[in-house]
Amino acid sequence: MSNIRITKQFSFETGHALYGYDGKCKNVHGHSYKLSVTVIGSPITDRSNVKFGMVIDFSDLKKIVKEEIVDQFDHATVFNQTTPHIELANELKNRGHHVILVDYQPTSENMVVDFAERIKNRLPAGIALFSLKLQETESSFAEWYASDNL
Repeated sequence: MSNIRITKQFSFETGHALYGYDGKCKNVHGHSYKLSVTVIGSPITDRSNVKFGMVIDFSDLKKIVKEEIVDQFDHATVFNQTTPHIELANELKNRGHHVILVDYQPTSENMVVDFAERIKNRLPAGIALFSLKLQETESSFAEWYASDNL
């Protein structure tokens, strides 16, 4: 049976700041992220299976990405926990803001690697993560491909 790639797209709003950066992005700011998730697998051939003909039900993929990424990162502010931004993060948390602390600089490049690991860990057997595309502006994005990360 043929391998087929399917893609589902998601949108979420996230703020961040890049500590130590020499441009405007050192300041707290936000993006309207667009995330494209592509998985690969063979369509189900068992005619008695309610998912017959599908690689993975789009709603099942949506549930994974929503729980692992969208629900956690939407309307959150992401800071590197190993920088002085921790003080700002703690102040925001104390005021009821949704803050995520990560162990990396929260660039699109690093976020897409983090997202790939989160999604891969939840995919059912026989389905592999093929690629991710995380778009932070209309003209800027980072891509992750499984084939580049063997």
